[in-house]
Amino acid sequence: MQDRRVTFREIGLCRRDFLVRTGLMIGAGALAVSFPKQGLADLTPPPFILDNWDTVRAQFNLRRDRIHMAGFLLASHPKPVREAIETHRRGFDESPAEYFHDNRERAEGAVLSAAADYMGVQPADIALTDSTTMGLGLLYGGLTLRPGQEILSTIHDHYSTAMSLRLRAKRTGASFRQIPLYQKLETVSQAEIVDTLIKAMRPETRIVALTWVHSSTGLKLPIRHVAEALGKVNEGRSPEDRALLCVDGVHGFGVEDVRMADLGCDFFIAGCHKWIFGPRGTGLVWGKPAAWPVANAIIPPFSREMYQIWLKQMPIQDVPPDATMTPGGFHSFEHRWSLGEAFRFHLAIGKARIAARIHTLNRQLKEGLAEMKHVKLHTPMADELSAGIVCFDVDGLSPEDVVAGLYKRAIIASVTPYATRYARLSPSLLTSPKEVDATLGEIRNLGQGAV
Repeated sequence: MQDRRVTFREIGLCRRDFLVRTGLMIGAGALAVSFPKQGLADLTPPPFILDNWDTVRAQFNLRRDRIHMAGFLLASHPKPVREAIETHRRGFDESPAEYFHDNRERAEGAVLSAAADYMGVQPADIALTDSTTMGLGLLYGGLTLRPGQEILSTIHDHYSTAMSLRLRAKRTGASFRQIPLYQKLETVSQAEIVDTLIKAMRPETRIVALTWVHSSTGLKLPIRHVAEALGKVNEGRSPEDRALLCVDGVHGFGVEDVRMADLGCDFFIAGCHKWIFGPRGTGLVWGKPAAWPVANAIIPPFSREMYQIWLKQMPIQDVPPDATMTPGGFHSFEHRWSLGEAFRFHLAIGKARIAARIHTLNRQLKEGLAEMKHVKLHTPMADELSAGIVCFDVDGLSPEDVVAGLYKRAIIASVTPYATRYARLSPSLLTSPKEVDATLGEIRNLGQGAV
């Protein structure tokens, strides 16, 4: 038999054709054709009728005797996601090996297709992960960097970002630098953020790692403006030296009405079990086709292309980089394969409606807090500088005391897990204006010493 080396172009087309066959052309009902017959009815859901917020809320099994203001930590599953998980779980329990081999390619293709529709990208440019932290570790842990090149980040980012970048710099000989993006949160502006970042750029800066919405303060960065400014910086740089913009987007993903082209970043990392309402233990990394070559897999993938390499049917240098980034091994497949239902759920509601609702509720909360003399609001009031997280202090109380006091009143809040700690509330699609008012009323009571 003639030994034929497959070209990059041929493999790229093969991967995209594969994704089209297994996901891009498959709807929720058509996906069921590969499942065991006992699952057919369960995987053909009725059309969504989500014309009001009470109907949306009714899709969730959240306790009705609580006001849920910490849903961004870990989501409750809406009905379509719960039902998909149960269908897959039943299939695995009845015949694990058979169900896995019969459904894996089509099920993961359908998830990639749904994610791509939501993000406005190509399925082949998405790698599936289990969380934001896994995505950050996978991307940052395998970046191609030369000694002397620099990673630029900020002092506002989560531990997972800082640690992943610090370890990569140590392994490659690159440097790692963190900067503040503003002088005072009370006076921060989009222009200050962009200007501060661009002034901090150096000729050796190769990676710019930012967080779209800071879970420490609720501040939302103007990622599109940053991307445009970096584009000007990159005009005089060679491809191997251009600064790549990498974004931890988890607290904007599922909140803002944007597609990846609107953001303009090179890489986007997010968990899907927060604002997206996806199955717990799901996430993704997206990259521009031109940016993927700088990323290198650090966990062996189980893609069809990598099996062909293992069987010596193609050389590794001919495999598209994005095909190597989804970690292999066995996962919670009943959860991963149900992720597409979460994206479809969001699209059925409407991304613009979701963004308007979340911003309206958060504005209501911020305006109410700002009127209280015993409360210090830390999250910017403006919609362009905030999303769905609101951070504040109550005079005379620690953040932990505030959260404990609210919990006694059946309100679920949280504390920011950073050196500077604030109480944190997060109105979402599962919150009503009445519940926001009730929460504000209880915070007024906290100011009167009723903890």
